[in-house]
Formats: sequence, C-alpha cells, structure tokens
Amino acid sequence: MSKQTGGPAFPRPHSGTSQFAQQGMTLRDYFAAKAMQAILSDPNYINPDEKLAEASYSIADAMLKAREA
Repeated sequence: MSKQTGGPAFPRPHSGTSQFAQQGMTLRDYFAAKAMQAILSDPNYINPDEKLAEASYSIADAMLKAREA
C-alpha cells in the first residue's frame, strides 16, 4: 500500500483472461470523489473547479493521514 495514495481502492486480482491485476482507482482518488460529492451538495458552493479539486484532495489526504494513526 502506498502511503501517498492509500493503494488501490477496488483492486481485482489477476484472472485467467488477463495477465495483469487491475488496480482500479486509488483510495486517495476514492476519498477525494466522496469529499467532492459532499462539497457539491451545498447549493451555495460557487468556487471554481480548481478550488474544488484542491479541497477534495486536501480532505482525502487528511483521511489517509488519519488511517495511519
């Protein structure tokens, strides 16, 4: 597991039809997506997309840090 990304969120093991395991999105991306959904549920949210992405990944990074404790 990568400390920076949390590792894969939904990994799939190697199957007989593929020679590679499918890593899927990282746990960091998954946490950021969930944070983004929560932020966007506020009808008064008007910040630009760049700020939304920054806030979402900031929350995801805090969640990953909390998991390390």
